[in-house]
Amino acid sequence: MADYRIDASPETIHWGYFDAALKPLLTVDSGDTVTISTVSGGPEAMPKEPFVVPQALTDIHAAHKPKLPGHICTGPVAVRGAKAGQVLEVRIQDIALHYDWGFTYSAPQKGALPDDFDEVHSMTIPLDRERMTGRLPWGLELPLRPFFGVMAVAPPAAWGALSTLPPRRNGGNLDNKELVAGTTLYLPIHHDGALFSVGDGHGVQGDGEVCVTAIETGLIGTFELHLREDMSLTWPMAETPTHVMTMAFDPDLDDCVVIALRDMIDLIVARTGITKAEAYALCSLAADLRITQVVNGNKGVHVMLDKSLLQKAQR
Repeated sequence: MADYRIDASPETIHWGYFDAALKPLLTVDSGDTVTISTVSGGPEAMPKEPFVVPQALTDIHAAHKPKLPGHICTGPVAVRGAKAGQVLEVRIQDIALHYDWGFTYSAPQKGALPDDFDEVHSMTIPLDRERMTGRLPWGLELPLRPFFGVMAVAPPAAWGALSTLPPRRNGGNLDNKELVAGTTLYLPIHHDGALFSVGDGHGVQGDGEVCVTAIETGLIGTFELHLREDMSLTWPMAETPTHVMTMAFDPDLDDCVVIALRDMIDLIVARTGITKAEAYALCSLAADLRITQVVNGNKGVHVMLDKSLLQKAQR
């Protein structure tokens, strides 16, 4: 299997949108590994010295404006032989910090409490690569747990160009804090080639991402991409080393719950052979239903179940 690398630059990013019409930067075979560097933040978020702003980010600001409101994404990468209706398995092998800083902000009419704050509030947060901590202005140090807020394949061609802000069936702005190194993400493919892109690096985030931002930063990820012709998905799902996870996105959190829970029940039935009623009961007894985020137009819910329970439940 081959290894490739793509670094964020004016030539390798698309800002604010996904589109099946984007040309792939490279085409890999199933099983190949791609290391991708990402950048994050518009000109207004750039810190002053002593923090270092990567030259690539400065160059991107000079060369591009966002096509739609959204994130700076690196990609896309095509997978040879990928067809609509199949599944892209993304094994997240490693995630490293790209900056020595991150930022967070809140603003009026945004976030989970849009009417509660009258002014923009922003913070630049130093990141310690050795200790893997971020230091908040009042001295609190948070352990970092970096992950990519945005991982996506192309949407269907008929959807045209779409903002990266709301998560959808093609993935995108998932903002799921469980998708750290060692996790595998499964994305339903909607366009031949799959066209995988990443961005929106997060140093750490709580479930909900309530003020709109995590610690926003640049990250470098290493991904092993596998084409799964034996799978069929409607919504993204994932596996951590210990848990299976179903996900759903909709403006209504209640609808997210229904979709993610139904998918978890189907997953349990497929892997164990127990009945749907038994799987429903198992979810009530042992699955954790979590709010992924509530601030991106389409809200998110994920359901997590310990994988060991699937083995014990098999008939």
